[in-house]
Amino acid sequence: MRYPIADYTTLVFDCDGVVLDSNKVKTEAFYQATLPYGEAAAQAMVDYHVANGGVSRYKKFAYFLEQIAPKHAAPRNPAEQSPGLEALLQAYAGYVREGLLSCEVAPGLETLRQKAPYARWMIVSGGDQAELRDVFSQRGLAEPFDGGIFGSPDTKDEILARELASGNIQQPALFLGDSKYDYQAASAAGLDFVFLSGWSEVAEWPEWVEKLRLQHATSIQTLL
Repeated sequence: MRYPIADYTTLVFDCDGVVLDSNKVKTEAFYQATLPYGEAAAQAMVDYHVANGGVSRYKKFAYFLEQIAPKHAAPRNPAEQSPGLEALLQAYAGYVREGLLSCEVAPGLETLRQKAPYARWMIVSGGDQAELRDVFSQRGLAEPFDGGIFGSPDTKDEILARELASGNIQQPALFLGDSKYDYQAASAAGLDFVFLSGWSEVAEWPEWVEKLRLQHATSIQTLL
């Protein structure tokens, strides 16, 4: 973070683990959605999901069907049909929706908005875009994000490149994220980055942060 936070023209927020305490919600949803393939396959999916935070569900379930299920799925009755990609996505969305509507919202959001009244705010998430917009609207969270709420199936790299090209993201811009992919996407797009550790699922994050000399805070509230 090269500037005081109030001096940034654009603030980009990841959703899960940054604005909403929803990482555990999604981890459990991946487990439950893939459980028809057996406990070993479901746990392998969880391990893959946690190791690839910020990547869209579409890519994760495609990887599950191509790589994990063939290796880990429990033997099944040939008459039983395993859920395909669309069924997995639908099951996952059902588990996630309830959790997103009830999980904790990051303390300090309103205070940060007051400290940066002229900054453009936007969400850039690996979550489903339509689902995010619906949840933020229902929870009364959409208004501060005047730059838009964006998610999958577009990747974070694609979203950032598109919004930079359109002028929706103006420099200096700061990305607040909780995953390694957030850092990679922010760096590739030329955005400053702060890692928020409080709700992150990145294993051994202190060593990673120290190695890359990243700025970090526990939460939005402590960042203030």
